[in-house]
Amino acid sequence: MRVDVLKAADFAAWEPLWQGYLRFYQASVPDSTTALTFARLTGGSEPMGGFLARDSAGAAFGMVNWIDHRSCWTAGNYCYLQDLFVAPDRRGSGAGAALIEAVRAAAQARGCSRVHWLTHETNADAMILYDRVAERSGFIQYRQRLDG
Repeated sequence: MRVDVLKAADFAAWEPLWQGYLRFYQASVPDSTTALTFARLTGGSEPMGGFLARDSAGAAFGMVNWIDHRSCWTAGNYCYLQDLFVAPDRRGSGAGAALIEAVRAAAQARGCSRVHWLTHETNADAMILYDRVAERSGFIQYRQRLDG
């Protein structure tokens, strides 16, 4: 397995993993939002990016997307690991940990102060990994949806 930086030429490899992620969370987004998200992740003008986990033949089976953002608590940005997905038949392979590590190392190289992420409270399998590689913050997320 290897982990590669997500590039503009990777849409065909990334998109099925993105769709798998959306299905896992029983969500959907318009195709135009998928295209815009990928362009933001790979265009170089947004504080966003991603990585793909690939097998020895080069086939992608895992993806992670990240976003840097300012913090009122530190001089360095925080890196939000927004989306992480590994194909069901490859879970337990170490790909999730490798993708998280790729985000952590790249965030550190960019001078970020922290990497953080959310998961659904029912995602018990993922939380086994997350509890091993990070600490729980104790915070509970609240949100308000806005029109637009």
